[in-house]
Amino acid sequence: MTVAPSSKLFQPFQLGALTLKNRIAMAPLTRNRAPGNAANALMAEYYRQRAGAGLIITEASPISQQGQGYIDTPWIAGAEQVAGWRLATDAVHEAGGAIFIQLWHVGRVSHVSLQSGGGAPVAPSALRANTKTFVAEGFVDVSEPRALDAAELPGIVADYVKAAKNAASAGFDGVEIHAANGYLLDQFQRDSSNKRTDAYGGSIENRARLTLEVVDGILAALPPEKVGIRFSPVSPANDVADSDPQALFGYLVEQVAKRRLAYIHIVEGATGGPRDIAPFDYAALRKAFPGAYIANNGYDRAMALAAVESGAADLVAFGRPFIANPDLVERLRDGAALAEVDRATLYGGGAHGYTDYPVCAG
Repeated sequence: MTVAPSSKLFQPFQLGALTLKNRIAMAPLTRNRAPGNAANALMAEYYRQRAGAGLIITEASPISQQGQGYIDTPWIAGAEQVAGWRLATDAVHEAGGAIFIQLWHVGRVSHVSLQSGGGAPVAPSALRANTKTFVAEGFVDVSEPRALDAAELPGIVADYVKAAKNAASAGFDGVEIHAANGYLLDQFQRDSSNKRTDAYGGSIENRARLTLEVVDGILAALPPEKVGIRFSPVSPANDVADSDPQALFGYLVEQVAKRRLAYIHIVEGATGGPRDIAPFDYAALRKAFPGAYIANNGYDRAMALAAVESGAADLVAFGRPFIANPDLVERLRDGAALAEVDRATLYGGGAHGYTDYPVCAG
């Protein structure tokens, strides 16, 4: 069943100076295909194949070694990594696509084997997360973190700013700040993981402070139309929770709205899990934000069509469906069946299960 050409999901969308060819985004997907922590030609081919998306948001890219939590993830911290990512941006642009990079600091979701000198991962408070990470030996429990001193935080902000500048040098159309899924900025935001008593803990305003300092630092380097941010208000991913997520994320969205960011990218429900895990008024975030609203988590074709047609979302991000369906946009447009992901090849490896998924016949 082919969708009528008038369907908004498949119509162009203006995101700042970018004209996206449709309203389907490819969500960030960690694939661990970057040995040596630099993007490469295989990754460039992977993204090129998926350039039918209106917007590609890359897999999360560590801003520093301290920010790395999983093996073989592509950093955006130095010249070699800029050159590696340039392969991907060139490939996507040549295929007529648009691409943002997701900037990442994992905080406590890391392992001593990935940290400089085998040091402890960092966090707002010295609370170990009940979660796992992926290292050379496979999936293991994360390591015990240490609490960051307030004097260290300007350096982390500076790492984000440097990464954003590197992203521009690598040819990205913009950056997405990863403030979701229980990673460092989200750890500071949530009162389950942030027990600080200084200016970065306690009140909602204090817990949001580091995220907004990162936003402001990046906005000093890039125009707001090239900056988006991702939040996951009720997701328990990586062992985080908050006693009042509506107030917390209402405040955060109010603040980024004032800064005129290009978009907010919202994980609705539990990341990769139930959408109805906890009550939350996502429409309130949509209403409070003047830029684009990207909806994410568990959307199928019918839901995506309805969300965009109704105005509940400007774009809809798809994650795992893009792994096995490089031509996902065409399949959604035509109502074609979707291929299933080979879970055994999700993390690590080479081209198999990465760039060898076929496009739909015909």
